[in-house]
Amino acid sequence: MNTQVDNNSFDLVWNYLENRHGYDFSEYSRSTIDRRIGQFMTREKLSSPTELMHKLMADKMFHVKMTEALTVNFTEMFRDASFFLSLTRKVLPFLSTYPSIKIWHAGCSTGEEVYSLAILLDEFELLHKTKIYATDMNETCLKAAERGIYSFEQIKNYTKNYRVSGGRKDFSMYYEAQDNGVKLNAYLKKNITFFQHNLATDHSFNEFHLILCRNVLIYFNRNLQTRVVDLFKNSLNNLGYLAIGNKENLLFNGQRNNFAFIDREEKIYRKVQFIDKKL
Repeated sequence: MNTQVDNNSFDLVWNYLENRHGYDFSEYSRSTIDRRIGQFMTREKLSSPTELMHKLMADKMFHVKMTEALTVNFTEMFRDASFFLSLTRKVLPFLSTYPSIKIWHAGCSTGEEVYSLAILLDEFELLHKTKIYATDMNETCLKAAERGIYSFEQIKNYTKNYRVSGGRKDFSMYYEAQDNGVKLNAYLKKNITFFQHNLATDHSFNEFHLILCRNVLIYFNRNLQTRVVDLFKNSLNNLGYLAIGNKENLLFNGQRNNFAFIDREEKIYRKVQFIDKKL
């Protein structure tokens, strides 16, 4: 089945989604979207972009299924153990000095990395004074994240990741077994708020000590990357931390001078503190 998408067909599909349903993917990485459209069309047994358009117009909920397929990102608990080790050694000790902590996890997908962070905060006795805002544009992913239910096979892998990440306890203490998998303990969710937020169109909603947005910027083109980093800069307090994916960087971004490296390999930055010269 040929699911190659030409630029004109791509534009027709996204113009329809934006004008009819409010989804704007125009500044996402073209190669990523092309690839995901092809994969989606193959799964749905659609042979051409024209057939895809007909399906979108005929089925009121099909656009939801499509946008969810295009925006879900791969994730797992304690993904990239070296990142979490760096976070515990270079960031959490400084966060511990604040009387209360606000964290934004942007592009949280199905919640695995949010809960990983909650576990680390708990082990550093910081969870009780932390408020985590976990956002994503994919509503289905957010609902899965709120449930906090994962398969036995996933948990086997997550347990290994937890140990390599420097976990201090028995990982099994953080979940309860159920017939269809395991459910994370309710207290881990107590200080987490999940809600929908679109990095491409929405604005800042608070001021944070730490923002995590790992392996999301790679799906955006340069203009949208610049917009999102500017959003993060304006959402951080002075000396707040920004953690992005290890395949991403701020070197070519106009905001680069507003951040200093904390960990060059793991792409953890700290917002530079500016002093008002008028004072």
